[in-house]
Amino acid sequence: MRYIFRYLKHYPKEWFIIVISAIATSASILGMPTMLAAMIDKAILVQKMDQAWPYAWGMLGFTILGFLSRAFRGYMVSRIVTGMTMDIRNDVYTKMLKLSHHEFQEFGVPSLTNRITNDAFIILQFTEMLLKQGMMGPFMLIFSWTMILRTAPSLGVKILPAVFFIGIVVYFIAKFSRPLSEKQQKLLDRLNRILRESITGLRVIRAFNRQEFQSNRFTKVNKGYRQTSSSLFKLMAASPSIFSFILNVAIVFLVYLGAQMIQEGTLQVGTLTAFIEYIFHGLFSLMIFSNIFMMYPRAIVSASRLEEVDLSPITVENPQHPVHEKCARGTVEFDNVSFTYPDSDKAVLENISFKSKPGETTAIIGSTGSGKSSIVKLIPRFFDVTKGQVLVNGVDVRDYDLENLRSKIGYTPQSALLFKGRIADNLRYGKYDADARDMEMATSIAQAQDFIHDLDGGYDAMLSEKGSNLSGGQKQRLSIARSIINKREIYIFDDSFSALDYKTDAKVRAALKEATQEATTIIVAQRVGTIMHADQIIVLDKGKISAIGKHKDLLKQSKVYYDIAASQLSEEELNHEF
Repeated sequence: MRYIFRYLKHYPKEWFIIVISAIATSASILGMPTMLAAMIDKAILVQKMDQAWPYAWGMLGFTILGFLSRAFRGYMVSRIVTGMTMDIRNDVYTKMLKLSHHEFQEFGVPSLTNRITNDAFIILQFTEMLLKQGMMGPFMLIFSWTMILRTAPSLGVKILPAVFFIGIVVYFIAKFSRPLSEKQQKLLDRLNRILRESITGLRVIRAFNRQEFQSNRFTKVNKGYRQTSSSLFKLMAASPSIFSFILNVAIVFLVYLGAQMIQEGTLQVGTLTAFIEYIFHGLFSLMIFSNIFMMYPRAIVSASRLEEVDLSPITVENPQHPVHEKCARGTVEFDNVSFTYPDSDKAVLENISFKSKPGETTAIIGSTGSGKSSIVKLIPRFFDVTKGQVLVNGVDVRDYDLENLRSKIGYTPQSALLFKGRIADNLRYGKYDADARDMEMATSIAQAQDFIHDLDGGYDAMLSEKGSNLSGGQKQRLSIARSIINKREIYIFDDSFSALDYKTDAKVRAALKEATQEATTIIVAQRVGTIMHADQIIVLDKGKISAIGKHKDLLKQSKVYYDIAASQLSEEELNHEF
């Protein structure tokens, strides 16, 4: 509840109006039977309806008051719950953007998606019930039981067992619903994960004819979710029937006792009518509370899941006194760097030391799993080093303002991720105010102009989600263009040429070399042909630097590099290098 009230306190004016309208609604509801009782008793005693008209007008007044107060309360509740849910989603989404790769892996994308959508909606439902019914419940309870004790105290005492039974039902339902709610949300996370994997991996599933396997996998989790949801909903559905039974038994009991009292002359007909209404609303207010208490466990589960994201410590964050270094030099230096992923005990990188200067191209090559991509992820601080220092312009990257640090770097990831929308909008991720000239320059270097102009709309052509309507090479070229559209000090290409043919690869590299003459360029590659002309080549082997040098020197000095080159180059090309 602390998490929910943290957002509710932002609406003090709406709260005040809701409280006033709840009092007015309670007064109108309980004022009606009072007027009705007086009108009936007056008509019976005097046997003239003329003297009962004032009470009829009073009933009309209470009706109008109830209508207006309900309308105001409904409007204010809508403003609060929609605004509060928007604030929750904005805060969680903003926090998600700050999470490091490690936190994303801990939560999982399906779980984060479920939290920001389904969990936020459950809180909306609970808050709406709390403000609409829960705010009116206390006033209804106080007013109705006050009128009960004023009208017929002896009958009021005899109805107390019904209150006791309702309390017992509420307690047991709340006790059993929370674990079911927690299980339901976890199963929904799994359901979303399998669905996401099935959609993104649809081609692989079809290629290996695993449709039936995936279908059975989804069905199994879906069945578990259905069974858990069914148990939870059955538990929730049982309460109205039980409460209705207790309420009706109580009213029958009261009518029987009241009839005896009327026969004895100790109670009037109108008073009994009003008393039954008071009892009904008094017990009904308890039912309102019971509905809130039954919804409470589900809301608490959802709130705790959202609060978990909100309070999650960020492993990569700005220092207290960040460095806002403005000098455009672009030097990158690794000083005895070792790195271990947060969820692993084994070091991925050990004792990495090298320096890359402006105007130079540094290439990193090695076998699969040697730690090539891990090295370049440390430069923009996607992760923090376990040991040593990564220096940019002589300053430890951990001392930089993150925005300032990353504004120096043009990063092209291993997986060319494009967003749904226009090609121009994707390019503007690299430079938000890029004009047509900037786009032409960047796509020309990336050798992407030809296929863009062949598309309907050119730069206004629409891309599907993740750019799925383009080939792998086209996506990589757009990704390269996006990273170089704005002038940077450091350019990082993490195996960004793997989907390009050799001819296009050579053209892109030649154009990049000319465009990045004053910047530091770091290339991670699998192909020797991509990096053989680099100023220095770093050869990695099992997370350690095996050798550093130029292509010709490494062929003679490094067995690891020679084996990689021999597997890709012809014997004639190797002999030519020697």
